Amino acid sequence: MTGRISRHSMNANRMVVKWSLAGFLLLQSSLLFAQSKSDCLACHSDKSLTKEKNGTQLSVFVDEAILDSSPHKKLVCVACHTRFNPEVVPHKEKIGPVNCLTCHKNVAYRHTFHPQLAQAVAAHQEPDVGCKDCHGTHNIVSPKVPGSKFSRANLVASCGECHGDVKDDFAASAHGRALAGGVKGAPNCISCHRNHITITEAAGDSLAASKIYQEKLCLSCHLDNPDVKARTSPTAGFIAAYENSVHGAALLKGNGKAANCVDCHGSHQMKKGLEPSAKVNKMHIPGTCAKCHGDIAKEFAQSVHGVAVANGNQDAPVCTNCHGEHTIFRHDDPRSPVASKNVSREVCSPCHSSLALSAKYGLASDRFATFSDSYHGLAIRGGSVEVANCASCHGSHGIKSSKDSSSTINKANLSATCGKCHPGANERFAVGAVHVNTAVKSEDPILYWIARTYIVLIVVVVGGMLVHNILDFVKKSKRKLMIRRGIVDHEVYGHSLYIRMTTDERLQHGALLVSFLTLVITGFMLRFPDTWWVLGIRRLSDHMFEARGIVHRIAGAVMIAASLYHVFYLAFVQRGRELFLDLLPKLQDARDAIAVMKYNLGFSRTRPKFGRFSYVEKSEYWALVWGTMIMALTGAVMWFDNISIGTLTKLGYDISRQIHYYEAWLATLAIVVWHFYFVIFNPDVYPINLAFWSGTITEEEMSDEHALELEEIKRRELEDELRDAAEVRPADKDKTATVPKKTEPMK
Repeated sequence: MTGRISRHSMNANRMVVKWSLAGFLLLQSSLLFAQSKSDCLACHSDKSLTKEKNGTQLSVFVDEAILDSSPHKKLVCVACHTRFNPEVVPHKEKIGPVNCLTCHKNVAYRHTFHPQLAQAVAAHQEPDVGCKDCHGTHNIVSPKVPGSKFSRANLVASCGECHGDVKDDFAASAHGRALAGGVKGAPNCISCHRNHITITEAAGDSLAASKIYQEKLCLSCHLDNPDVKARTSPTAGFIAAYENSVHGAALLKGNGKAANCVDCHGSHQMKKGLEPSAKVNKMHIPGTCAKCHGDIAKEFAQSVHGVAVANGNQDAPVCTNCHGEHTIFRHDDPRSPVASKNVSREVCSPCHSSLALSAKYGLASDRFATFSDSYHGLAIRGGSVEVANCASCHGSHGIKSSKDSSSTINKANLSATCGKCHPGANERFAVGAVHVNTAVKSEDPILYWIARTYIVLIVVVVGGMLVHNILDFVKKSKRKLMIRRGIVDHEVYGHSLYIRMTTDERLQHGALLVSFLTLVITGFMLRFPDTWWVLGIRRLSDHMFEARGIVHRIAGAVMIAASLYHVFYLAFVQRGRELFLDLLPKLQDARDAIAVMKYNLGFSRTRPKFGRFSYVEKSEYWALVWGTMIMALTGAVMWFDNISIGTLTKLGYDISRQIHYYEAWLATLAIVVWHFYFVIFNPDVYPINLAFWSGTITEEEMSDEHALELEEIKRRELEDELRDAAEVRPADKDKTATVPKKTEPMK
């Protein structure tokens, strides 16, 4: 013992006797055996026994009943109280402290929640928090005993005696309430803190290592414990996804600044996201993320979304609505919802296409649809990663209303915004609607009427072609069937071939054919990037979108070059001039068209005869001339967009784009329905008219399609024969008769 022994409420004689007896017993016991517990209790069972320390009287009374109920009841007192001679009474002034580590050698390292224990042991020092501070002295009770200080039911309250600042937080947390409610698997203080989750500089732990320990601990329950896993709403995949996120990946690489579970959800104050006071509640998300992303949080706070959140608007988006929660990736990661190719569809569209939100807040619900139909939207859908998306114009964290003078989409700022991608953009870029909606006349009346006019034109023209060709197909098919059945005699024709297209003309036609089909494919690839056939082409390469644009422009240049050469051919080549004159429309063409309709409908028994070019070829040729000029002009406007918008305004560009699109439909359908029918599916030429390849057609084909021209050729041949016969001597007549007849080329 330490201190000076004194007497209270006892007379001096009794005290002398007691000390004499104690001395005797101690003397005898030292001779016979070690000091027993009863030896110590001979004095320390006296409730009045005290010692003086720093001027204060402290009781040294030991309650034998308490001692006998502790796990140490079989131990003698001197097993713990050492470094003094118990035979000497009074004991020496300073007795060494009780060293629990004498028996409990590894306890300091098992009590990782009090790291100072291990640190003190390593330094051979007394820790500032010792065993008795938590477990007591003689009143130690095993934690396994129900109702004991550190039993499961009392653990939080016992730890809270020192850690009162976190006790209340834990009791109000989701973990604390589950523990109080007896939920199986609910954690208490020891469940977490017995693991290596706190930073211990003496042990050489880094911040990243400690945070990884924390993350693994959370997963051990929320991912590996079936009792916990069965009660939590997030799926295992959602929870495990954290390690693949930008935060988890950075932490595992040793970045201690990367957020882990505790950084976002909190530690002792962890609550479910639906609770208003939770750190991960929607209204608190900006503040939680701001701990690491302070600059972005300030920008967001001034945005239209941030202001709405600050005003308590639950519909306004916060960080996690856009970036995700456990699956947050870098903005340049293709898996990220805020990646350039995903942000419009996955982030902006869910809100700005919502009819409910549109009705509630008066927002336009067509913004994503109109963006998707724009060049920017189509390019993104087609695989481009460089074209502008919603964030490119509106911003990301600092989005503001277009009425705000500091907004990037304010009219006064549009030229600067567009100039980020379009060098030299001027105020004309702001003339016209940004989100073009051709379906609403009040928004874009010019574009609305262009679309409606073309739709009517396509229906009337292509529909008329289709009706015309169906009637023609039925009539010719019936005739072919009757010839096969012998009902109608099949006229026998010669084997002469007639030139339909020269080599020069075939090369022009080939350039036109290849460039046109290429333009159709690559053009509609941009307009319909999600169709099955486009997806098949896009899978060939990640750079297919860029290749598509290059090929489309090359094909356009080839078509324009072929057209310019054709103009030269018509102007400076004799056959070309004849071709031009023969292709000029005449009143007879209209009469022929009416006559064919009467014949096909059965109102006339005689099919009209045609010359070198019928109304079929003439209408197609001049439609091609008109369409090529329109497509070349509007295509050039779109090709050189910076110049055209800066000169013609954004509205002028949109007009060109609208005409280009519908003209492409008109041209494509006309070629398929009109041209392909007459050169492929026409019963008189099926399976194909080979004039485009060989340059010639048979006499039968001439008779069916160009009877007047055939008659003219026959007439000239006869005239030539008669003239030659008149010039030949009578003696040479027999030789002349044996010379084969020559086939005269067509004009």
